[in-house]
Amino acid sequence: MSNQVTLTINDREIKAGKGNKLLWVALENDIYIPHLCAIKEEPRPNASCRLCFVEIEGRDKPVTSCSTEVEEGMVVKTRSERVDRLVKTGFELLLSDHNLDCRNCPANRSCSLQVIAKKCGLKLRHQRFTPIERDYELDDSPAEFALDRSRCVRCGQCVWADRNEAKAGVLGFKNRGIDRIVTSFNDQPLADLGCNSCAHCVDACPVGALYYKQKA
Repeated sequence: MSNQVTLTINDREIKAGKGNKLLWVALENDIYIPHLCAIKEEPRPNASCRLCFVEIEGRDKPVTSCSTEVEEGMVVKTRSERVDRLVKTGFELLLSDHNLDCRNCPANRSCSLQVIAKKCGLKLRHQRFTPIERDYELDDSPAEFALDRSRCVRCGQCVWADRNEAKAGVLGFKNRGIDRIVTSFNDQPLADLGCNSCAHCVDACPVGALYYKQKA
């Protein structure tokens, strides 16, 4: 039995290994799908950013491509009226709770939000949702980097890197829903919890919430 399937994405016939997630198959074939929270090595994606929607022929509604396995004969569209509407809404909700000060952000010109906006034809400034005002305290206790939660999009990339690459377990999530934040045990400064500034979490951050001090 073959370990490959043949599917169609945006009218392109593509071969992929069985069990692979649709998002990564598309990206590996230079077909862009917006995403923030997806981690290729994670067997159970949480699909929390709600940006990687696609339409699959025969299915009643769009699905998240990060959590959908490819199937033989699958026909996929990465853009449609319904997909674009869902992506636009999810993107604008993220921006409503994001410190959108690109000029002074260390991730300016390399930020995933800017990439998504450009590739999907979305605006970084909008008036649809009222911005959420929060008072976050900057954690610059580590020697080489800092954590600015006002820029965090709760994608979980830093938490995964901290646990699986750094093997530190310093970072985690607190609260649920709109109040969810990345933090440390009892909200203590990172340096007080044994952070050794390996910076795996910084390299994983797609938006500049974690950043190198010398690059700021």
